[in-house]
Order: sequence, then structure tokens, then C-alpha cells
Amino acid sequence: MLTRTLRSPLLRARLPPSHAVRAISTTPPRLQVQEITRPAIDTPLSLWNFTEEENMLRETVRRFAEDVIGPKVLKMDEEEKMDPEVIQGLFDNGLMGIETSADMGGSECSFTSAIIAVEELARVDPSVAVLCDVHNTLVNTVLRLYGSKEIQEKWLPDLATKKVGSFCLSEPASGSDAFALQTTAKLDKSGDFYTLNGSKMWISNSAEADTFLVFANVDPSKGYKGITCFVMSKDMGVEIAKKEKKLGIKASSTCLLNFDDVKIPKENIVGEIGKGYKIAIEILNEGRIGIAAQMIGLAQGAFDKSLTYAYQRKQFGKPVGEFQGMGFQFADVATEIEAARLLTYNAARLKEEGRPFTKEAAMAKYFASVIAQKAAGNAIEWTGGQGFTREVGLEKYWRDSKIGAIYEGTSNIQLETIAKFLRKQYQT
Repeated sequence: MLTRTLRSPLLRARLPPSHAVRAISTTPPRLQVQEITRPAIDTPLSLWNFTEEENMLRETVRRFAEDVIGPKVLKMDEEEKMDPEVIQGLFDNGLMGIETSADMGGSECSFTSAIIAVEELARVDPSVAVLCDVHNTLVNTVLRLYGSKEIQEKWLPDLATKKVGSFCLSEPASGSDAFALQTTAKLDKSGDFYTLNGSKMWISNSAEADTFLVFANVDPSKGYKGITCFVMSKDMGVEIAKKEKKLGIKASSTCLLNFDDVKIPKENIVGEIGKGYKIAIEILNEGRIGIAAQMIGLAQGAFDKSLTYAYQRKQFGKPVGEFQGMGFQFADVATEIEAARLLTYNAARLKEEGRPFTKEAAMAKYFASVIAQKAAGNAIEWTGGQGFTREVGLEKYWRDSKIGAIYEGTSNIQLETIAKFLRKQYQT
């Protein structure tokens, strides 16, 4: 396989041809690599195997998150604003065009690489993780998969190098029922452009974004079959009406957007007219793997921070973490984090292989969000009074964890998706 040079300064060394072969990961959890003893036959590899490229990206993101993002987390949370230096760092390290081709300015990495990046960012700050996730798994992917060659050439290079993207689907009256949206796009008599009117709500990245994917109905009489996807820039008439105040991921902007007689050239249609519903369904299935990655990164971050404290804090003559009651709790949560991680990696690999992954993505997203809340809540208790203070940062993980059960499909939506597959499998 041809090698390529990655955009990230820390990933620019050209990889040998063997980089396409998965190598045993030496990243968290820290594995003791042993001599391989399995027979030299064509058996599948474990899910803890990654390409050299994926391992290098993990280390790059981890260093960036710990060194650059870490010192800014508390301030960003309190000010409810993303630090521009953090956003620039995401671009500088090639993390805003992970799957985008090199000739479009991207890093041209695997989907699993994007999942790894989101996981590692979330270990330090889930707010930064979701900015990167939405930008990559939703915005970039829609344009790569459905945009015309002209659209890709016009929009993808900037999205990989300098402009944040936003995915605009939800509305005040359409959350879980996303296809009840009321935003309309009417074709002008000239046939040259559409006039967009309506509102969007809970739109991630909207305060920082310059590029917006907007879903609107070009023919409400056709119901969801009239929904069409448009790409537009902020200066075309996107009005940021209000920044929403949230319980968690406060540095991640979600805003109410208004569109008032906004004119969009017909060339800005992404995919086909009336196929927006299909795009949204397919891309949200993929995006759920990204949210699962955010949740396992969050859980691991809270777990790491609390156990470090538990093995340093002494009570009754020994570290708190050495008491059996604590150790059993640690083991229980560690097992569940690992289970959620493997569900997530499995869904990501299935997606890469072009195999069905909708059920697996729903399972990963649902379970990871449950475990994130459990890990973050327990972490506060494990560290006692210190964990309850804002300076330590554990309470932020808990606040941030709540969104995992809500966005990109609530937990009930995920359970219904899983149940639907089970009905199909077992009903006669």
C-alpha cells in the first residue's frame, strides 16, 4: 500500500509499507506486549490491534490534549467558550480533516483514527472532543460521501485547515423525530436559487463555525421525502440568535439559529433533492460511534484521575484505594469501560469494512453513555470531598456525561433501534 505524509507535525514521518498491518497497541491501557504464540494461520486479530498510523495519531492527540487543552479546561468551562488556540491546535495537528484526502488538505486516515482522536480528546475535555467529532464524522463525512466534485473541492480544503463546520438538523419542534423539521427551502422562479426560512436548535459548533450543513424541506407536501441538505457559509445569512446555557460540555457551543429569506444557490445542494433524510439517517448512525468514543474517553479520564488520587490519599494508615471495598468498585468500572470501548472499536471496524453496523453503533453509544455516567459519578465518590470541588475537575466529567444519553439519538432511541433488529432476527 502506498505510504503518505500526514499533515500533523508529529505525524509527518513517512510510514513503511507495513503500516497497513495492524500492530499491537502500546497505548491505554498500557499493555505488556508478549511474544505472539498463536499459530501462523489466517485468524482474525483482536480489537486491540491498530495500524502504526493509528497508534501514532493516538500518541499525538494525547500529548496535545494533555499539554495544550488540559491547562485551559477549567477556564473554558467557566467562561463557556472554546479557546481559539485550542481550535487552531486541532487544525495544526491535522485533526479537523482526519479522513479527508491529502489532496484536499486532510490527513487521509481511517475512520477508526477519527474515533481514537475523539476518545483521547475526551479524556481531557469532552467539549473539545465533540467539536472535533461533529466536524469530522458529520460535516466532513457528508461532504465526502454525498457532495459533488465541485462541492468537495470548494468546501473540504478549508474545513481541513481553517474553518469549523456545523451540522444543522434539529429544530425546536423536532428532536428525536428529526424528520418533523419545519425549515423550508423554496425554489425561486428563476430556478437559480432556493430561499431558506426557519430555525434550528441545539446546533453544535454553531458559535465557532463558518460552514453549515442545513437540512430543509423543499416540498413539505412530500413529508420527509422533501428534506434536502444544503451547504452554506455563515456570511450567506446564518443568524446566531442565542447561545444555549447547558449543564455540561459548556465550552462546546450549541446555539439557536435563524434563517430569514436566506438565498442559497442550487449548486449548494449536497446529494440529491429530497434525499436529505437518507443522508441524515446514514450519517447519524456513523456519528453515534463518535459519541460512544467521547463517552469512553470521558469515563477513562474520570477513572484515571480518581484512581491516581485514591492510591495517594491515605486513611487508617494506608492508601484509600487499597481497601477491598474500593478495589472491587474499581475493577467493576474498569471492566465496563473496557466493554464499552470494545463495542465502540468493533462498530468502527465494521463501518470501515463496509459491513452493517447500525445495531452495533446503537449498542456502543447506549452502553458507553451509561458507563460514562457511572464512572464519572463513582469517581466523585472515590475522591470524597476533593471530588466534589470544581478545581479537581471530576464534577465536570459527571456534568459532561449526561449529554451522552441525549444527543445524536437518546438512549431510548438506541434501545428501540437494538430492539428492532432483535425483532427482525427472532420473529417468525
